[in-house]
Amino acid sequence: MTTPLYCAEPARRHTAQQLAERFALPLITRRPSDGYWLELGPERLELVTTGKQGAVYAEFVAGAAKHRREQGGGRGQPVAKAIGLKGTDTLPRVVDATAGLGRDAFVLATLGCAVTLVERSPVAAALVADALDRASSHPDTMDIAARMTLVHADAIRWLSTLAEADRPDVVFVDPMFPDTGKSAAVKKDMTAFQAVVGDDLDSAALLKAAIAAAKTRVVVKRPRLGAPIEGVKPSGEQIGKSTRFDIYSIKALRGSAA
Repeated sequence: MTTPLYCAEPARRHTAQQLAERFALPLITRRPSDGYWLELGPERLELVTTGKQGAVYAEFVAGAAKHRREQGGGRGQPVAKAIGLKGTDTLPRVVDATAGLGRDAFVLATLGCAVTLVERSPVAAALVADALDRASSHPDTMDIAARMTLVHADAIRWLSTLAEADRPDVVFVDPMFPDTGKSAAVKKDMTAFQAVVGDDLDSAALLKAAIAAAKTRVVVKRPRLGAPIEGVKPSGEQIGKSTRFDIYSIKALRGSAA
């Protein structure tokens, strides 16, 4: 079922129409009485529902994004080390193949990387587009937003169409897996996001496409005790307190296939 878009701010009707057209979202004139919907208010676009679940939105200017931007730890951050930033002066071109709300992509763009955010969910893509629009007009983040390019597409197909000159150095993958009951409880506000966006049940195919497209490495973000994606065995891993990064070195994989 397609998630509708409701414009709660009459002055932003044109923006709502642009979002609806870009992401093929049904634009409705009344707020629904149940279910999930996107709502464009005076400040931002949010995924909302009835009840006590919090609203979900993408944010690159304030809150946690601001804290990570100012005090996140630079290239020492786990995601930065995983993609190979630490110990090099070269900034890789990165494709975030499962952009979600763009949080990891924003960290990498903050550190200077050019990042293409690929997201197939129209809901997630619309939320990121709204956040990028706000970040592009704020003096603290406009330079960072300029390094972020949003592509609304299925990453498996999109990666397979890249010309040689457009292949990224690194492909980053953070698939959303079904909740097995063994993981930590998902925050209430993210329950709505997972319910609407859905699980990535084709992760093995995405990993294969990512390995074919990346020039140097593929990095897969997983829960610390989560199983690796089926198929290709990681050539390395970086383990943190709650997160693990499985690293697939293209050079190592080609060597093993020789």
